[in-house]
Amino acid sequence: MKQLKIYIENSVIGGYFDIIFEEATIRLFEKFKNGEYLAVISTHTYGELNNGAPDNVKSNLETIPYEKIGITDAMLNLCQRYMDEEIVSEQYRSDALHIAIATISGVDVMVSWNFKHIVNLNRIKLFNSVNLKEGYNLLEIRTPLEVI
Repeated sequence: MKQLKIYIENSVIGGYFDIIFEEATIRLFEKFKNGEYLAVISTHTYGELNNGAPDNVKSNLETIPYEKIGITDAMLNLCQRYMDEEIVSEQYRSDALHIAIATISGVDVMVSWNFKHIVNLNRIKLFNSVNLKEGYNLLEIRTPLEVI
């Protein structure tokens, strides 16, 4: 069976230490550790972590194996298309960039605990509408609880 590639962003890494999200996040991390799933992390995620995340959250990332990917011009362009469509405001461009990275990197699913801008049915439809217009596949966006 093919190893599931899962893009994770900071809400998942930090969710390990949040009483509301810890149980599902810990179970997801166990699946990364046992090789059932492969975590995909972007340099954008690293930048966010290094820009004020607590030390325990930063070091938590190092407890799992992962594939690290960089940001390409295509990802930045797709992010801009999301912004042009006003899916999120400029203040949340970072969230749109995570969606673009996950879309173009071809992961099986993106997981997040960000219900306002990422795991939000209306926004998922809008992001995927742009993805299709731009010639990309639909992106599955779920919570860790849904994928474990």
